[in-house]
Amino acid sequence: MKMEKSIIKKIILENQQRIPGIQIVKRDYATEPHANYIFTGQRRAGKTFFVFSLIQGMLEQGIGIESVLYVNFEDERLIGLDVSGLDMILESYREMFSHTPVLVFDEIQNIAGWQKFARRLADSGYRTYITGSNSEMLSSEMASTLGGRFMVLEIESLSFREFLLFHGIHLVNNMEFSPARFKVMRLFERYVAEGGFPELIRFSDKKEYLSNIFQKVFLGDIIARYQIRNPFALRMLIKKLAESTMDEVSYNRMRNIIASTGLQVGTATVIEYVKHLEDAFLISPLNNYSAKISSRESKKKYYFRDNGLLSLFLIEPEAFQLETLVFNKLRKMYGDHLFYLRNGFEVDFYLPGEALIQVCYRFREFETRKREIAALARAYEKNPAKCLTIVTFNDEETINEGNVTIEVVPAWKWILRHSVQQV
Repeated sequence: MKMEKSIIKKIILENQQRIPGIQIVKRDYATEPHANYIFTGQRRAGKTFFVFSLIQGMLEQGIGIESVLYVNFEDERLIGLDVSGLDMILESYREMFSHTPVLVFDEIQNIAGWQKFARRLADSGYRTYITGSNSEMLSSEMASTLGGRFMVLEIESLSFREFLLFHGIHLVNNMEFSPARFKVMRLFERYVAEGGFPELIRFSDKKEYLSNIFQKVFLGDIIARYQIRNPFALRMLIKKLAESTMDEVSYNRMRNIIASTGLQVGTATVIEYVKHLEDAFLISPLNNYSAKISSRESKKKYYFRDNGLLSLFLIEPEAFQLETLVFNKLRKMYGDHLFYLRNGFEVDFYLPGEALIQVCYRFREFETRKREIAALARAYEKNPAKCLTIVTFNDEETINEGNVTIEVVPAWKWILRHSVQQV
């Protein structure tokens, strides 16, 4: 596409004028000051505002805004720009300024073939920040193309600590005993129900905003990018994964569920669809620690990456959202060291040698209480751990069962402890 330099120059100047005045709440991420970065993650999780905070940090250190070249490739004025036009952006900047700029390219995955351009920038000594909303940016092919010249950092939707900061509350030790805990508890209910997309705070119609995000991910990041020929089957798969959040599912079961609606898809197609959902940061898998290696890949649990998006597919989502919240907190802390257990008993989350964790929305019902305690006790016999925990919505007690002690703790307290201590 032939792009006028005057348009690019106008975009550069507009961004230089706009970014310094944007109000930013700083996120819980640290960066190396002289490294090049790829910031990836789910759409609307806050990648753009995170790079804005980095730019504002540079300004505080005395770097002039003229030394920053920021371009968002979702700007409609750049529609049709291809990789051959990327050099024109640098040329346009050089015609305006004599500085060697810090380069910030937002949502660059919209430009096919951008990787070699990014590598050339790094080789030429430019400090470069890149954002993108597709986990292909973390692929082995990407690592080969960029040759270790960029560090990768995933920006996720708000943690509960960050959610509180966006509402003007700073966490301190022993917050659970302070008068502020009542406001924290009210905000926690909102956080469980609405999820952590930063901009959601400003919208009164939460569901409409979340629906718009989902449609952008579904239609843009998955259907269009991968040229899906059966979007209804994929949408049905997403709905069924939401309804199966707390259960183990296999690829064959997913295929059969879709087939029950009259749609015929093969197992290979289901595997491909699930991979697309993971690549779009919509879901994350969890493996069964007790499963044989051969079956770990075929049977897993799947959790949504954000509670708000999960709620779009469920009528009564509360129990699903609570377990999803605990999963995402543990996933961020422990990554691939997190599992579930299913081996004649079921435990929601297992950190080998460290913790056995059940999530139970309502713990007071007799049968529920009996089942959860028995599962932890049986799991402990085969998989000893330092602590046994049942995370609930609002129940709290300590249970001594045989030779084990189980802590029952409300989720808001559990997450506050981990947010402050980071252990």
